[in-house]
Amino acid sequence: MPRYPVLRPVSRPRTRVDAHVKVLDERVVARAKDRGIDALVYAPHFTRLPTIRERATRYSDDELTVVPAREVFTGDWGNRRHLLALGLSEPVPDYITFEGAMAEFDRQDAAVLVPHPAFASISLTRPEIRAHAARLDAVETYNTKLLPHQNARAQRIASEEALPGFGSSYAHLVSTVGEAWTAFDAELDDADAVVDAFREGRPRTVVHRGGLGHRLQGLVEFAHIGYENTWVKADRLFLSGDEPTLPSNVAYEGRFDDVSVYR
Repeated sequence: MPRYPVLRPVSRPRTRVDAHVKVLDERVVARAKDRGIDALVYAPHFTRLPTIRERATRYSDDELTVVPAREVFTGDWGNRRHLLALGLSEPVPDYITFEGAMAEFDRQDAAVLVPHPAFASISLTRPEIRAHAARLDAVETYNTKLLPHQNARAQRIASEEALPGFGSSYAHLVSTVGEAWTAFDAELDDADAVVDAFREGRPRTVVHRGGLGHRLQGLVEFAHIGYENTWVKADRLFLSGDEPTLPSNVAYEGRFDDVSVYR
């Protein structure tokens, strides 16, 4: 009988990106590598882009790429809309108008992602996403911090608006890193390649861990919202007047005074 070669499936290169984390240190790097994550998008609150870039470079190596990004707060504290911007070349402050932020992202050709859509008073609503869909590159369809019905709603929004999805741990705690990720069907070698993949709408799959441990970790992260949204942060922010990401900070040289929501 003739013998035929055994055909084995060819594995395609993939890159697993935890597309939004707030923490970064040696423990985060070790956790990400242990979870098989290839890249982290690092976007801490109230931190200027040069500082984020420096930390991203410090913790990147041949096994893990850290992509510097900014989650910009548009609008005022009580009615803010978060936008996740990757690939920025210059700093953009918080607490500027939505249009002011989008114009700056357009000017810098940044990838603009929508984190936790339609969540509380801190996210783009469904009508806002529909109105600006042509200017948005992806909608977060799985966020470890959110509850199942909230993630299901996000998936419906992305589907209805024909926007690519993305997934992240949204880790504010080291133990949450790598609980969810975006798996791109390509080998993304550096931060620029990750940004391009989002900007160009490359094929991807949103994946998350399962089981009771995953759900409990999500609930722990969800409880952290209580601190995030207290006026304690707002008081510290506005009473000091010189926080790093306020448009009035001297570092911005008055460039955003005309779109600042606080005068």
